[in-house]
Amino acid sequence: MKFLEQYFEFQALGTNWRTEILAGFTTFITMAYIIFVNPAILHETGMPLTAVVAATCLSAAFGSILMGAYARYPIALAPGMGLNAYFTYTVVKGMGVSWQVALGAVFLSGVVFVILTLIGVRQLIVSAIPQELYSAVSVGIGIFIAFIGLRNSGIVVANSATLVTMGNLREPTTLLAIFGLLLIAALISWRVRAAMLIGILSTTALGALFGLIHWQPQTYNLSDISATAFQLDIRGALKMGLLEIVFVFLFVDMFDNIGTLVGVGKKANLFDGANRIPRIDRILLSDATATIVGSLSGTSTVVSYIESAAGVVAGGRSGVTSIVTGLLFLLALFIAPVVGAIPGAATAPALIVVGSLMIAHVSEIEWTNPVIAFPSFLTIMTIPLTFSIANGLAFGFTSYTVLRICRGEFRQVNWLVYLLTALFVLRFAYLSGH
Repeated sequence: MKFLEQYFEFQALGTNWRTEILAGFTTFITMAYIIFVNPAILHETGMPLTAVVAATCLSAAFGSILMGAYARYPIALAPGMGLNAYFTYTVVKGMGVSWQVALGAVFLSGVVFVILTLIGVRQLIVSAIPQELYSAVSVGIGIFIAFIGLRNSGIVVANSATLVTMGNLREPTTLLAIFGLLLIAALISWRVRAAMLIGILSTTALGALFGLIHWQPQTYNLSDISATAFQLDIRGALKMGLLEIVFVFLFVDMFDNIGTLVGVGKKANLFDGANRIPRIDRILLSDATATIVGSLSGTSTVVSYIESAAGVVAGGRSGVTSIVTGLLFLLALFIAPVVGAIPGAATAPALIVVGSLMIAHVSEIEWTNPVIAFPSFLTIMTIPLTFSIANGLAFGFTSYTVLRICRGEFRQVNWLVYLLTALFVLRFAYLSGH
């Protein structure tokens, strides 16, 4: 036991077993909604629900335990919100790609992530990209997620004249979703850490009470994961037309990961005297390896979760916090039989609220500087309106580089940004020809 305390630097971090275990529980409670929401989203691709539940729990458990044991940080991992929406709505439904091929693209992005981290390129990219565009991507993804939630709840529906319009708010399932939305928002305002989880379960219970849930219990075994495990199609993902998908999975995962590291690192005082995070290579390798394992088990990209900050606020400072969270995700495998009872009206409010929480990053953008404001605005708007994170990234980076050149500030732009911009321009040319 003393060896473990020394390995996790309990004395230097001013922590103990009781605090770390409670912090791990806190982190799990705040992000446990992913057990319901991720399968609900990926199920729309045709992936078996119970298999995705198992894959979600296993990948979250593996990633969190690896982060805690190897990188020794209180940062939990799970399939990322936003990337799972991109996987389902843009790649599979929008492009007509099979979920097996999409999983192959996720696998390839994880492999590239590992390689880039080992040779140091990933760190160079992180230092080259303007911080303001990180924030714009987060906000754009937040609006994208919220829009999907509003659509799934029936609050927003399609309209041939105006593209979208208000749905029928008297529809029972829409009313149920509105109840869930208000409940989760109220719980968050009361600072209830399990707000998402309580909101989803309460909305489901209310729906069952009024006969709005049509669910037939199904037999569940852990072997059900075989329906998605190792079903990825790597060969199909290697086709030229899917390179942009691999790129987006790779790129957006990096944004999520670095943003989480900064947010959690500041709260936990993890930065060193030079304002750097020690062992960052281990953090990035843990994230990349978890994505590979996630794709092999049958889920979209695994990322670091900003909800880890809740565990940090509860006192978590070492990797034990993440290990406890990971072990709880393993135990969560046994709730899979009841997940089929969770209706879209219960998960849609969670999407809307998660989107609203991501909007907070908008304050980090320097709106008085047109060179930053305009690319950020284009990024934020084009992600939800084109239903594509790739388009948002392309418009943001291209406009940022062009404006810098027009201002005569081309020397202030890192060469990697020019390279990324060139790739985006080629992507525009490719799309216009198809």
